[in-house]
Amino acid sequence: MARDFSVNILGLTKEVHPFEFQLGEDFFKKYGQEVVANGKLSTVVVLDKKETFIEADFKIEGNAFLICDRSLDEFDYPVSISRKIVFKYGEEPKEVSDEIIIITQDQVQLDLGQLMYEFIALHIPMKKLHPRFRDDENKEGLVYTSTDKDSEEKIDPRWEMLKKLK
Repeated sequence: MARDFSVNILGLTKEVHPFEFQLGEDFFKKYGQEVVANGKLSTVVVLDKKETFIEADFKIEGNAFLICDRSLDEFDYPVSISRKIVFKYGEEPKEVSDEIIIITQDQVQLDLGQLMYEFIALHIPMKKLHPRFRDDENKEGLVYTSTDKDSEEKIDPRWEMLKKLK
């Protein structure tokens, strides 16, 4: 059974309330697997309830399991996220900005899971490269190396043509 990542706010007293969540395969199945299909992350959300708003501090740590765009190998991508959201009480629910969300006084729960998923998805780079390819990204041009001992490194001829055009 998938864990519920919502917290009941209707009965919360006006003080600090910590909540802990473990995010794994069930979490990503529930909220989306487009960006991250799986991972092993720990989350602490501290809700500080006030008269007119609730301040939520999110700390997400762990590893997302990503698929390399180049080799299709799975690799661990370290995740360390710290975000703050303010839930303000208002007339009708709406998202005012990335940090402020309006909720109504009679709202029973906050779905923290959706926010956690969005924070993780935004943290993942557009180009997912296995750590063994990261140094290659900083080099200019494409270099192919042969396994034959008698041959030298061969530079991609397209790169040579581009250099001549400059």
